Amino acid sequence: MTDKEIKVGLSNKDGQLGFMFTKGGLREGAGRKKIGITKKVSLTLSAEIWDHIENHCNEHKQSRSEALRTIIDSYYS
Repeated sequence: MTDKEIKVGLSNKDGQLGFMFTKGGLREGAGRKKIGITKKVSLTLSAEIWDHIENHCNEHKQSRSEALRTIIDSYYS
């Protein structure tokens, strides 16, 4: 096997596919840490509200998900 080949392996957790390079590989605890449960939703808002959200995202360098999560967390806190 050359140093440019890639193997695809099955993770020990969650049955997710992982890529194993010649160095390193799947490690327990590697990757993005979970912050909660992911649920996909569709949200209808006025163009004005979406503009406010987009401006907030740009000002605070946040993704839409981060901004909406912050807004919802502050409402329920």
